[in-house]
Amino acid sequence: MNLKKYKPLLFLFVLTFIAFVVHKLFFVFLSIRDDAFVYSIETLYLLFFGSSVLVFIVMLEVKERSFDNVGMSFLLVTNLKLVFFYILLKPILEVETYENTIEKINFFGMFILFLAIETILTIRILNEKQ
Repeated sequence: MNLKKYKPLLFLFVLTFIAFVVHKLFFVFLSIRDDAFVYSIETLYLLFFGSSVLVFIVMLEVKERSFDNVGMSFLLVTNLKLVFFYILLKPILEVETYENTIEKINFFGMFILFLAIETILTIRILNEKQ
């Protein structure tokens, strides 16, 4: 097994762990309670991390089979991920409270964070020489 091949997954894990710790500390220092959230922070990080791992497994497999299709497969998998998370987001969008506003910002912030991480790591994959 070639461990260098899975380097983006290690980088993803480290960035996710750092983001999780910073996120939890941010909530503790600002005394934001996530008890009333539809999805806890831990659940969201597990879902986003799991989906990002799936994205990278697909990217690494596509890279081995056809390097030219990595970008298109990234777009396709990202769109599928967007649909999945929109379905998860529907219960949050239906309720209008102050806590819910914080939860919406939290959800979209995490989505943007993981999308940025995936994009950066995909750019790294595309920039590798074969």
